[in-house]
Amino acid sequence: MKTLPTLDEVRGWSATCEVTKAAEALGISRAQLYAQIKRGDAPIRVLTFGTRIRVVTASLVRLLEAA
Repeated sequence: MKTLPTLDEVRGWSATCEVTKAAEALGISRAQLYAQIKRGDAPIRVLTFGTRIRVVTASLVRLLEAA
């Protein structure tokens, strides 16, 4: 079983990260996070570049800090 990244590890990530990596940090599946993003109710900020979606790491850190 894969261990979740620590909050300190997430803080060290680049300004944006892949949806897969963010989902791992949140402890949910990639499919779940993509579904939330598509519905517009993801708990984190995302940036879209054409068909590519990136998660703003600072918003992920804020969410994890609040948990």
